[in-house]
Amino acid sequence: MKIMKFGGTSVGKPERMRQIAQLITADKEPVMVVLSALSGTTNALVEISHRLAASDKEGASEKIAILEKHYQNFIHDLLQEATLLAMANEVLNEHFEFLRITQKISLSDALNKDILAQGELMSTKLFSLFLEQSKIDHALLPALDFMSLDQNEEPDLVLIQEKLNGVLANHPNKNIFVTQGYICRNAKGEVDNLKRGGSDYTASLIAAAVKATVCEIWTDIDGMHNNDPRVVDKTVAIEQLSFDEAAELAYFGAKILHPTCIWPAQQENIPVKLLNTMEPKAPGTVIMKEAGTVGVKAVAAKDDIIAVKIKSTRMLLAYGFLRKIFEVFEKYKTSIDMITTSEVAVSVSIDNDMHLNEIITELSNIASVEVEKNQTIVSIVGNEIAKTDAVLNKLFQAINEVPITMVSYGGSPHNISLLIPSEHKTKTLQLINKGLFNL
Repeated sequence: MKIMKFGGTSVGKPERMRQIAQLITADKEPVMVVLSALSGTTNALVEISHRLAASDKEGASEKIAILEKHYQNFIHDLLQEATLLAMANEVLNEHFEFLRITQKISLSDALNKDILAQGELMSTKLFSLFLEQSKIDHALLPALDFMSLDQNEEPDLVLIQEKLNGVLANHPNKNIFVTQGYICRNAKGEVDNLKRGGSDYTASLIAAAVKATVCEIWTDIDGMHNNDPRVVDKTVAIEQLSFDEAAELAYFGAKILHPTCIWPAQQENIPVKLLNTMEPKAPGTVIMKEAGTVGVKAVAAKDDIIAVKIKSTRMLLAYGFLRKIFEVFEKYKTSIDMITTSEVAVSVSIDNDMHLNEIITELSNIASVEVEKNQTIVSIVGNEIAKTDAVLNKLFQAINEVPITMVSYGGSPHNISLLIPSEHKTKTLQLINKGLFNL
């Protein structure tokens, strides 16, 4: 079985759904189709939830009406058979009636997650009706029946595998299955989700659970590019990446791939392919155990970073000093992206300012603290680039005009990371594109 995940832009228009139907029936291998919500839906649901939280029922009602009209137009374009169109109307009535009912209930975290789940539930039900219209035999498998989180709010892969195999056993004669990305149930049995971009994670978890031959991630771009095409004019798709390289790129800002997506597939050594729904014949990018080539592959940038510079008020790096620093960040569940040390200071970068004031207060008991906001991590990723001749020389020659806040080198053989003021991000990516890729 292969897994094919389609993102919001890939299902955002009726013609896209028609194209997906062609893609999933292109060969005879059993396939599990993982769908996101229609493009724009999750943002709309987030806005509805925000309006409800602010007790703006009129604003929420207006947003619900706009979204419902969009879906009405969608199904009238997608479906021609009167019976199936009537069923689609029933689907929309069910889900939009739920959204209207939420205006009469106090918003809670559980209700908020129920609201956010509506997009995937609708997209899969509508796609299933289209497959029925197209006489494509399939089974719609509710993700809420098998996607499970444990007590630590992490996917429970063992339980997912057990439940999913049980669900599949109920459909022994089916070769095409459709399910929702993103949504799941937590340890309490409540509706929950895998956070933004979680449909990629769903696909990878399912691939690991069923020991899939491949996990395909279909988007609107032909694979992972060597640089950000939104800010750099000339970029090229990367033919092959190792799991480690892809994980570094995803974590440090490559938008095409959810950072958590790689791990489940890597555990079972299942190749992940990044493909373009609009250009299905394009080779895209394959992510697998082998890196393919040595050297620099790509650059990624991660915004909204904060640099925290910590200088010991006594003996820097005295026994236990680093431990005390890390304990403060651990206490407030704030992860560290980069770290550098010198004889007189420790600098770290974080991407979450939720508990920044508390962290600064506690660190100030053992050190002087300086904070720099509006920073960006630029990561140069490739296979064994720490051992590749001239990479550092070329890199720093290329960006000699850019002020650098921090440098991380040697922690990973696949990554050189720079922390720079965000105002220099675009220029830095363009200079690296020219200096390292000759583009």
